Amino acid sequence: MKKLIKMVFFLPLSVVYGLLIVIRNKLFDWGILREKKFPVPIISVGNLSMGGTGKTPQVEYLIRLLKERKRVAVLSRGYKRKTRGFREATPDSSYLDIGDEPMQYATKYPDVTVAVCAKRAKGITKLLAKPEPPEVIILDDAFQHRYVKPSLNILLTDYYHLYVEDFILPSGSLREFRRGAKRADIVVVTKTNPVLPFVERQIIQEKLHLQPHQQLCFSYINYLEPVSMYDPQQMLPKHVTTIFMIAGIANSYPFERYLQGYCIDLRRFIFSDHHRFTEKEIVKIIEKFNRHLSKNKVIVTTEKDAQRLKTEPFCSLLRNLPVYYVPIQVAFHEEKERSFDSSVGAI
Repeated sequence: MKKLIKMVFFLPLSVVYGLLIVIRNKLFDWGILREKKFPVPIISVGNLSMGGTGKTPQVEYLIRLLKERKRVAVLSRGYKRKTRGFREATPDSSYLDIGDEPMQYATKYPDVTVAVCAKRAKGITKLLAKPEPPEVIILDDAFQHRYVKPSLNILLTDYYHLYVEDFILPSGSLREFRRGAKRADIVVVTKTNPVLPFVERQIIQEKLHLQPHQQLCFSYINYLEPVSMYDPQQMLPKHVTTIFMIAGIANSYPFERYLQGYCIDLRRFIFSDHHRFTEKEIVKIIEKFNRHLSKNKVIVTTEKDAQRLKTEPFCSLLRNLPVYYVPIQVAFHEEKERSFDSSVGAI
């Protein structure tokens, strides 16, 4: 009911905002605003909604797929960083310099160039000016950034929140009208169940009503073994009674469901996406953790949140506690992996 009231109340604003976006897109379609082409393949990964579709693990999938054959660079906006302009990740970078997601890419894939720049065309130009320029560039969260003409446009939509069942901001969470999906070469329905019946796939395909040239894929999240935040050799205890979950991501439900399989008692501390933690917030969680009577208790966070919690002052506060994060990877259903990989490899 609240959702319906919100939708009706903000409908006039949504119509005005939507019309402005339609005009902007038409200016690009008519060539009045120019999409710049580059001499190397550009892969764009994005969504129509405000977030929570799984862009980060999808970008990592592309990195693993390509990095053995080509020099790969990832270019992101660097959301909520404290710097401006173009910034390339270095061993001394922190999430404050480049953002939490780029920091995660740089930490996990040190042999890949990671950079941030709000103006993607400018960022690509700087990357191509390097002595050994990248041979393929992945644009993170760039579906609406139309000043760059991608070689392959990948659109993600959450299985639990398909864009066809949503509405434009502020009534809903879409950045543009659903028709914007026509620009995609590949549409990936993310965060599905590991077992997805054929009939259910057909229902989703009918709902999305894609164009003949568009490829539809289905993926799910593979949760890997939890890793100790400060001691990689330390494994999560086999018998855990209570987990204190810290999550600052757009959609924490799948993460919650995964952790419930590890414990009897799940204590949730949920924050907004890309939340910049404060010392007071973490101290409060630690106090609750210490007061809890269970002996078999741990703190578990997401891999993205770990990029922020590894820095000071949180590192000093949490170092002597059993703190873990959960790495994740994207996996495609059956033959969809082969078709997705072939499409990426063909650019």
